[in-house]
Amino acid sequence: MSKIGKQPVLILEGVTVKIDGSLVLVKGPKGELRREMVREIKAEMKENEVIVSVAKQTKRSAALWGLTRMLIANMIEGVKNGFEKKLEIEGVGYKVALQGNNLVLNLGFSHPVEVKAVPGITFKVDKNIIIISGIDKEAVGQTAANIRKIKKPEPYKGKGIHYLGEIIKRKAGKKAVKGGF
Repeated sequence: MSKIGKQPVLILEGVTVKIDGSLVLVKGPKGELRREMVREIKAEMKENEVIVSVAKQTKRSAALWGLTRMLIANMIEGVKNGFEKKLEIEGVGYKVALQGNNLVLNLGFSHPVEVKAVPGITFKVDKNIIIISGIDKEAVGQTAANIRKIKKPEPYKGKGIHYLGEIIKRKAGKKAVKGGF
């Protein structure tokens, strides 16, 4: 039994959900999302909520039950309010600029790195902070992870790209030894 899967998904005001077989379509003020569910899981509408249940008992159906429920809840939340992730660039000479819909990052490489915006994702730049926003939580998180992967924060000085508020474990580095040989 899935504790998460058993809970109904409340449909927020201004959001419409349509379930057509294994396809879930969610429309809201910010846009429209669709997702295909797996055969082992079914969803049905009851009044103002979506009930997710197991259609066919298999080894992976218990895991997919809670996952599917959360994916539908994130779709409803996304079309109503949207999602955003913030990345911070730290380092001397590291710069970020917005060029149309794309980001141009100068991170100490021999060339600037250009990150193209995925459909449904928008970038905003505020000094050294990159704000990634969109209605699909999965796409926002994956885009943020891809940008962070370009120049991960290094453990000695913390230079690189990291999530806003992320704590980077620092290493001590080399120290002078007293009374050497």
